[in-house]
Amino acid sequence: MNVLDKVLTLRPTSVVARLGTASRLPVLNPRELLAALEGLPSALPCLPVPVRPMLPGMLAAARGEDAVLGLMCPHPLADRGAAERFVAAVQEVAEADGHARPVFLQAGPVRVPKAEPETLGQLQEGIFRLVDAGFSLVSLDVTRLEPDAAVEAVRRLSGAVVERELALEVSLPAGAEGDELEGARALLEGLRRQGLAMRFLRVSATILGEEEQDVQFLQSLVELAGQHGAGVAVGEAGRRSARGLPTYVAAGVKKVECAAPFERLALSSYPETVRAGLEQKAEKAGLGAGELLGLVGAQLAALEAQDASRLEALTFAEASEVLAALGASRTGWKSMLFLAEKRGD
Repeated sequence: MNVLDKVLTLRPTSVVARLGTASRLPVLNPRELLAALEGLPSALPCLPVPVRPMLPGMLAAARGEDAVLGLMCPHPLADRGAAERFVAAVQEVAEADGHARPVFLQAGPVRVPKAEPETLGQLQEGIFRLVDAGFSLVSLDVTRLEPDAAVEAVRRLSGAVVERELALEVSLPAGAEGDELEGARALLEGLRRQGLAMRFLRVSATILGEEEQDVQFLQSLVELAGQHGAGVAVGEAGRRSARGLPTYVAAGVKKVECAAPFERLALSSYPETVRAGLEQKAEKAGLGAGELLGLVGAQLAALEAQDASRLEALTFAEASEVLAALGASRTGWKSMLFLAEKRGD
């Protein structure tokens, strides 16, 4: 068996079922990638795909930087086919380009607005679909729930994820400003009492500060999560630029979602009339225009070939910068070699 063959045997069974046994795309569990990159000054990069023409540029950047790459479907429950379409698009583009560097696919963050049985029941059915769709990481956003309610919601919703041994990410629960660390502690300890383990504790970059990062709080969160066998993930990073991303790596963060630059690129590729309409609808919905584009992009008219090519090129440049800033360059083949040796013959 060569290196890729050995790595392919580590793919989750749900991923293989979705991609098919003939597929040679190494979609892995982030747990494997974290083990492969242990001790290296890097964080797993996770990029959103607001519109499909961005996918080739992102994957080409990962090959050019020889980097592991996470691709995020931020609204996987937007409609019943959203998750399947996302995974199918990744597979089609990656296999057409012969992509052979490790990838992980993130569903969410899935927003959990309430801990009521009816709401959780609907979300539970949706998360079963995400697992079957081939995602190797499911992210739950419980920022609207108090810690006790968040623990109960995660217990109800994580069954399929835990059963398939996939990666689970949970956001910081609701709490008063300044009490985020105690909220995180209550969540982590509550999950431990339930016998549940999550791979990532997610914190929004907005909590860490827009101008100056609260590095001390972040380091304390990293230490706390590590005591419970979890790593910290930063969401909504890169709002201003990629220059601040190395700060997260230095603090010990394990995964970084960098959405804003790619949402801006996607928006700028559409005509002014389309952007204006998105901005108006986004304001009414309480969303960012880029976030809304991720929800409705498939419903818009396809970009002209020239605009799509330009978007792909700009995405490649932006993704290359983000991957380098997160220390992900030259992690692709290195992680493959580690995992192949771990797997053995």
